[in-house]
Amino acid sequence: MRVLCIGDVFAEQGVNALLNILPSLKKKERVDLCIVNGENSSNENGIDRYSADRIFAAGADLITGGNHTLKLEEIYSTLDENPFMIRPANLKTDIGKGYALLDMGKYSVAVINLIGRIFLEKIEAENPFDTVDSYLERAKADNAKYIIVDFHAEATSEKRAMGFYLDGKVSAVFGTHTHVQTNDACVLPLGSGYITDLGMTGVKDSVLGVKKEIIVNRLKNKDMSKFYPATGDCIVSGAVFELDEKTGLCSSAKEIRIEL
Repeated sequence: MRVLCIGDVFAEQGVNALLNILPSLKKKERVDLCIVNGENSSNENGIDRYSADRIFAAGADLITGGNHTLKLEEIYSTLDENPFMIRPANLKTDIGKGYALLDMGKYSVAVINLIGRIFLEKIEAENPFDTVDSYLERAKADNAKYIIVDFHAEATSEKRAMGFYLDGKVSAVFGTHTHVQTNDACVLPLGSGYITDLGMTGVKDSVLGVKKEIIVNRLKNKDMSKFYPATGDCIVSGAVFELDEKTGLCSSAKEIRIEL
């Protein structure tokens, strides 16, 4: 099975880029399953029903989340009702769920969404390592052939540690949140696919999707002006994992980065 994972879709520009490129990308890469992190897909920061609907329309099978998923209250009912839209399982909230089981015909795929805690002190979350253990048991009980984890975290050390912790236990682990793609897609020693961060789907000439002048001014002059999404040419970033039907593990992993 070939799984395409797309990094943080940022604002309307990112959603438009996804709509433009995802159908042809899925065909080119012979994709069986597409997972998209959409927690920043609204222009208001977070995710709303409109941006979620458009991500699904682009060809996503599942939307994962992160620290901004719960920012806009309008998405709460969707998180509760749509089994193909999840948020980090270790968030201390009763809204939505952090696990999805996808029926692919002759096999099932379990997807677990987690959030890190290093440098994310304002986020109330349980220990992701403890949380993932319980969800691995759930995936086993659900007879999931493949298990995929989106670890939405700031620190590369925390992401690397999670990758090695889950190596051999899951099919693939990919990091999201930092919006800068890492050049380390690989198969870990015990057979799990891994990348520290998928990168961003949004405006290339920006700081993590935000107008660069705003961020420079904030860091240099402590100007706390509101963030506004950048405009211009976009990139679509992610990774493709080839999963082995016999073992449920990963046989190959590669980065995807397309400039539009």
